Amino acid sequence: MAESETRDQLTAFLQSGIYRFSNSAVPVIFMDPVRVLNRSYSRVRVSPSTYYSRFFSSNVAADGVLRETELSSSSKKRKRKEKKPLTLNEREQAADQRHQQVRPMLLKAHECLIGAAELLGVLRSLSWDSSSTAERREVTVGGTEPSFLELGKVWQAPLYEITLKFPRTCASNENEGDIVDQWCDQRVVPVFDNLVVNEIGDEVEAEFLSRKYVIPRQSCFYMFCLLLHIFACLSLYTHFKSDLGKIHNLIPADPGSGFNLILIDPPWENASAHQKLKYPTLPNRYFLSLPIKKLAHSDGALVGLWVTNRERLRNFVEEELFPSWGVTYAASLFWLKVKADGSLTSYLDLFHHRPYECLLWGYCNGKGESCELLSGMRGTMEDQIVISIPGDYSRKPPVGELLQKYVPGAHLPRCIELFAREMVAGWTSWGNEPLRFQDSHYFSLNQDDTVVLQ
Repeated sequence: MAESETRDQLTAFLQSGIYRFSNSAVPVIFMDPVRVLNRSYSRVRVSPSTYYSRFFSSNVAADGVLRETELSSSSKKRKRKEKKPLTLNEREQAADQRHQQVRPMLLKAHECLIGAAELLGVLRSLSWDSSSTAERREVTVGGTEPSFLELGKVWQAPLYEITLKFPRTCASNENEGDIVDQWCDQRVVPVFDNLVVNEIGDEVEAEFLSRKYVIPRQSCFYMFCLLLHIFACLSLYTHFKSDLGKIHNLIPADPGSGFNLILIDPPWENASAHQKLKYPTLPNRYFLSLPIKKLAHSDGALVGLWVTNRERLRNFVEEELFPSWGVTYAASLFWLKVKADGSLTSYLDLFHHRPYECLLWGYCNGKGESCELLSGMRGTMEDQIVISIPGDYSRKPPVGELLQKYVPGAHLPRCIELFAREMVAGWTSWGNEPLRFQDSHYFSLNQDDTVVLQ
């Protein structure tokens, strides 16, 4: 790649958070999720040090110079006992065969990253924004972050309220024309089982249980409560089916107002998540009740589903889940996880902990007469690879923008994420903890912004 082209690529990456490699047969993209997410905000910014805390450990010296320690492949390695070769059962053999099919593509993508010296240089500083200083003001508040999962179980859950503080711009000095932003027009609404909306073109501050949250512009969320005590006498299946049924509140009365892009990250049954107590999981069959076709726009919708590498799950999605949703598979996006030095987070062929996950794309025809249109669009899609440094456990990179060019119908699509744990400008977020990563702890103030959040 020519030096000027490389420079242009890096310039675009610093602005957008997306770097597209041009020397690969399969589309390969490196993404900085922090830069992508920050395009949803103007007054605040996602803090790189909190997003990348799993793979960076940073300190600032007295002179303000960053002293960074990276958890890289060159770190001290634990001594591993020699293990006997795995004996794979029939299902595991099928999973390994699927892995072998995508392995050359993943290796080629990783080679693209390792060969991009300039990009790797930027990678090493992702945990620290050069525009920040040791004196930057953090939008933080003391105390422990509340667990929305636990709050949603108590009897008071329907009574909890969240306060939205909408900004207003006014002149503080008419002679000099200085502009100061102030918070005003507070709105108090139920936080559970209610669609909480920020309809303005700017993010708003929200307060809940004495903690601050940031709601992106023109976005909304619906956070359902569990109320376990109400269902104590019912079966577990009835309980969870009732919770998932609350998504029916988002089904539009007019199919022409449905969603064009539906992104889903289900809490699949997962031994690791269960052991680490990260989040409650659900048996696969419970997701059959999600009304994807009713949520879809009448012109059809692009549906993206995050899945693990378990063969049993892949078979379930292909044979039961997608057919029940009315979704036809089109292509896959592979998320390849790397560390700060560009090395993979684990060995590519490590059977139970492979350093990649998969997003399956498919089309739902909705209620309209658009089968031919969607069939044509399916032919234009192809597998892609997105490389990034992971954030918190199970936190997925914001890939919605990459999918929008494949969305049928409107040029400005309506987008929804199910089982969301954070919010994006212009999107509807549904789940039992969509505010999880909207806590002000994960943000710092924009350097050029004069707003002080009280």
